[in-house]
Amino acid sequence: MEINEKNIKLWSSIGPRATFGLSMLDLIKKYNDLMILTCDVSTSAGLDRFRKQYPDNYLDLGIAEQNLIGVAAGLASEKFKVVTTTFAPFQAIRCCEQIKVNLGYMKEKITMVGLASGLVLGNLGFTHCCIEDVGILRSIPNLKIISPSDSLETIKAVEASLNDQSSCYIRLTGGSNNPIINKKDYDFKIGKSILLNEGKDILIISAGSILNECIEVAEILKNENLSSTIINMHTIKPLDEEAIIKHAKNKKLIVTIEEHNIIGGLGSAVAETISKDSKTSKLLRLGVQDNYSKSGSYKYLKKINRLVPEKIIEDIKKNL
Repeated sequence: MEINEKNIKLWSSIGPRATFGLSMLDLIKKYNDLMILTCDVSTSAGLDRFRKQYPDNYLDLGIAEQNLIGVAAGLASEKFKVVTTTFAPFQAIRCCEQIKVNLGYMKEKITMVGLASGLVLGNLGFTHCCIEDVGILRSIPNLKIISPSDSLETIKAVEASLNDQSSCYIRLTGGSNNPIINKKDYDFKIGKSILLNEGKDILIISAGSILNECIEVAEILKNENLSSTIINMHTIKPLDEEAIIKHAKNKKLIVTIEEHNIIGGLGSAVAETISKDSKTSKLLRLGVQDNYSKSGSYKYLKKINRLVPEKIIEDIKKNL
């Protein structure tokens, strides 16, 4: 897919789910052994055109997510490039044992795309919101976890995962009209974070669409004479520990911000990393505070979980 300003704006407007579907129409031309498996989500995943144009490369398993992983593992054993996709809680949690056995233990290679993770499906409640997927999958060996920051990074993550030797889980957050984090083409590597901003006072580490709020926070703090380093930690496993240790020193505060339970997610992974170095600063983990709230809009759930700029700034100032 051609990466230019016009397309980046288009992908932002349709959001990461639809952009993922568009990317498959491009990738099938490069990889004729590509197979896409879904669970009754062709429209939700932006795959209707792919399903009609490439019926031999598309299988719909119906609402049978555990079978999805089993069939995918069988195709992977026959050397197909396999992509599975459904909504994040069903892709990651309902299939946990199958992922452990077929991908972790047996090492079959699959790219899993978890649609609408985090809080974006808040109106459907926490059966459809997903704040546990990173914590669950991070504990399974031989599995990589990627959380793209925007639609362009989604495209890059999908192709990178297809060419990686390990199974990957791609966690898509945000909806349509997703903020643009990456305004031009760039070098994306699994396991290598991206420095978005450099400052001397605060280190902010984040992943997914919530990075937009992190950038807003840094701009507001800058006006209060507090400069921030921002790291796009798009790969949560394996974590870029070298970048964390490098930038965590001599900071007034380290902050992780995520659309996930603060237990088991990015914040926990960063805590494990900085515990190895006595010279790093205090860590503040911001995210869902280990609870299930009432359902509501995406904006509402981010607000009550203090994942909006004004609340993030309040929490940072309390901990400085």
